[in-house]
Amino acid sequence: MVLASRPEETTVHDHRRLGRELGLFDTDPLMGAGLPYWLPDGALVRHTLEEYVREAERAAGYRHVHSPVLGKRELYEISGHWDHYRDDMFPPMELGAEQVLLRPSLCPHHALIYRSRSRSYRELPLRIAELGGMYRSEPSGVLGGLTRVRAIHLNDAHVFCTPDQAVGEARAALGLISRAYADLGIRAVRHRLSLPGGGGKYVAGPALWDRATALLREALDAAGLEYEAVEGEAAFYGPKIDVQIADPAGRESTLSTVQIDFHQPARFGLRYTGPDGARHRPVMVHRSVVGSVERAVAHLLEVHGGAFPVWLAPVQLVVLPVGEAQEERAYDVVRRAGELGLRAEVAGPGRGSLGARIRRARLVPYQAVLGEREAADGSAAVRLRDGRRPGTLPAEELLRRIAERAARRGTGLWDAA
Repeated sequence: MVLASRPEETTVHDHRRLGRELGLFDTDPLMGAGLPYWLPDGALVRHTLEEYVREAERAAGYRHVHSPVLGKRELYEISGHWDHYRDDMFPPMELGAEQVLLRPSLCPHHALIYRSRSRSYRELPLRIAELGGMYRSEPSGVLGGLTRVRAIHLNDAHVFCTPDQAVGEARAALGLISRAYADLGIRAVRHRLSLPGGGGKYVAGPALWDRATALLREALDAAGLEYEAVEGEAAFYGPKIDVQIADPAGRESTLSTVQIDFHQPARFGLRYTGPDGARHRPVMVHRSVVGSVERAVAHLLEVHGGAFPVWLAPVQLVVLPVGEAQEERAYDVVRRAGELGLRAEVAGPGRGSLGARIRRARLVPYQAVLGEREAADGSAAVRLRDGRRPGTLPAEELLRRIAERAARRGTGLWDAA
């Protein structure tokens, strides 16, 4: 595997080039523009990121669902997507007397899941999450790598709650986003309160827009976050908090969002029974912790130059036997690493000189060099990708440290004994 520049360099990285060099993803004209495919190492990064998000959501009280990527046109007419978002949707497909569409969003499906049975205030907040596919009919001229694609896999969730719970849920979502960014080694450059602008692309209801905006401002203030209000960037159904990131070249984009929505609960007739026995309308809080998996991986590639955090790296440890006599021991270390849940591989002398193998593996977080002495006494000479050399350690201790470091997530490489 050909590796890119050293992680400590300040080169502006292009995720498209890195993705191909590292064997993470690629495209093929027969699949179509804006439809990248994932190679084994890229799929591993992606699946690890997905499971991280699911684990964080489960810990925060979310229940996971799964919904189809198709829906009847009527569904999106009710949600408002057909009237306000039609230009970004793929054309309807005829199925007998019905028209179905590739969904542009998951929220209408989750609204149907909520209303699949009667709800009580005792169930609220009801937090449902899905890492699901959705589709946007992006013009070919704007497509690029993983940042603008036509098939999007979104880390999406919707919280159905009482009006009094909405601020707390929005603030909790901001906390989830902040923790995820710390674990991923990325940062928000600013928080934007996205408000409606002129024109007819937004649903009517000034009072509900004002109410949702006030709640989002309260959530931002409660979280102690500075923000900038910008007109014309809201979703068609409500205002939102956009968490803005920037690539190493300074280009800004939105990765994560938090929205408060009064529109779709009304359009879908969502209700819950309150403590007074009467029927009440819930609020719908939309939130995405890492946005789309595609954009998240693109940003991680560019920010880290391919040197992923330990827990996310496709290969976490490479074992380097100096000669053929140490290869058996090297494979023993790799087998033991696998038993601990680590991703490790052997780069033996058949791949070139020791120096060449070390350079080729320079984006792998840990290198364990096994010479004659290390193979004999069960140790390894440790090298970190940042250039540090902690010395020679028993192989079991090295594996234990790597496993502990990976389990804690974050971006650190090495802790004092």
